[in-house]
Amino acid sequence: MSVDYTKLSPRVVWGKVVLYLKEHKFIALHVACGDITNVSIDSNKFIITVDDGMLINLLREGKREIENALKWQGLDMEVILLVKENVLSKSESDINKLKSLISDEIKLKGEK
Repeated sequence: MSVDYTKLSPRVVWGKVVLYLKEHKFIALHVACGDITNVSIDSNKFIITVDDGMLINLLREGKREIENALKWQGLDMEVILLVKENVLSKSESDINKLKSLISDEIKLKGEK
């Protein structure tokens, strides 16, 4: 039986992955995945994009369990893990530039 991946909702598939992880007692992975909402499907690839570089390590370690959760749904998909690049606003970029130039000379209000 062939699956039409274009008709799948990535969020529904992801919700079932999270449920699978909970039911199979992968607690740390379940908790980590519970807050992830940036998921997509591209042909037979299930793409998970996260903001946190630390989270990506946990996902890499649990990639096999995520793939098993997809297979549990009857889906033979490759899991792709991506870290979203932080794009700085113009003001954040300017602040970082100032800090690099005169970091010992200036302290911004609200900084510790």
